[in-house]
Amino acid sequence: MKAAIFQGIGKPMVVEDRPDPSPGPGEVVIRVGRAGICGSDLHMTSEPGSSIAVGTIMGHEFAGEIVALGKDVTQLKIGDRVAPLPFVGCGHCAACDDGRPHHCPRARIDVVTGFSQYSRVGANDCVVLPPALTDEDGALIEPMAVGLQGVRKAALQVGCRVLVMGAGPIGLACAFWARRLGASRVALMASTRRRERFAQALGATHFIAQGEVDQPAAAVNDALGGPPDVVFEAVGIPGAIGQAMEHVAPRGLVVGLGFTTKPDSYVGTVALMKELRLWFSVVYEKRDFQYTAEVMAAGEHAPRAMITDTVSLDAMPAKFESLRGPTADCKVMVAPWGIG
Repeated sequence: MKAAIFQGIGKPMVVEDRPDPSPGPGEVVIRVGRAGICGSDLHMTSEPGSSIAVGTIMGHEFAGEIVALGKDVTQLKIGDRVAPLPFVGCGHCAACDDGRPHHCPRARIDVVTGFSQYSRVGANDCVVLPPALTDEDGALIEPMAVGLQGVRKAALQVGCRVLVMGAGPIGLACAFWARRLGASRVALMASTRRRERFAQALGATHFIAQGEVDQPAAAVNDALGGPPDVVFEAVGIPGAIGQAMEHVAPRGLVVGLGFTTKPDSYVGTVALMKELRLWFSVVYEKRDFQYTAEVMAAGEHAPRAMITDTVSLDAMPAKFESLRGPTADCKVMVAPWGIG
């Protein structure tokens, strides 16, 4: 099979031939239909000290068709179209039973390879796609589920005010779910207006270009009719959590979803005097995948607005590198078998 191979920090990926995978016990092999490029992929391949080894096949947002079953797999069949969680758990521990394979003490991510034509995944960690969903929809489930878990943790009250910091796919997903799970007003704040149209398409009621306002806090309060009850931080740079604490209302909640490998700090007296709650959220549970698939299959197609380009596997390395700087793209899809 063809696969895009990580060559090291500062080097573009290279498409090479690799052996087709075979499923182990409790695993299946899928023919990858579409895979999304994630911002965390860019972080992990640019920052020294990341855990990505040279020779790795990356890609964790994908969907495809099952073409092989491992031993003892009975709940799935050849031909099922699935969106897999990108963690292969043991399938028997408390975390796996609870739909949290990323907390399984034996969890593996090294076999999950969306930027390739085939991938091994855990049978217990697959969500079967409803017939109404395309492969592109299936590949969107992963980032949408990240936002869903963050919003679930916030337990939004009906009519609450929400600020989302960051207009990447995770921030957009938070805006989408916040509007559908209780918030009356959702302001999305980003450094520029490049992604304003995506924010509007996914449900944000207001958009704030931080570089265009002298007093961001006042702009947020004006948009929402007061300080936000909940702030979702989806920027992933040092200082973002501190900014979220400045914006949120007293006794409010800050949910941290941004991905950064660098140390961060905040002013403790701000959090203390406001009596803030800070809750970090990583990835999702299987039920987040299932619910996202159900909502999209019911006709909620707004997340498709994030897809701005689809490239072949051969074109993927160059496109991947282009995303490291300012870009008009939002979610780029990779078609391992070609476009057509």
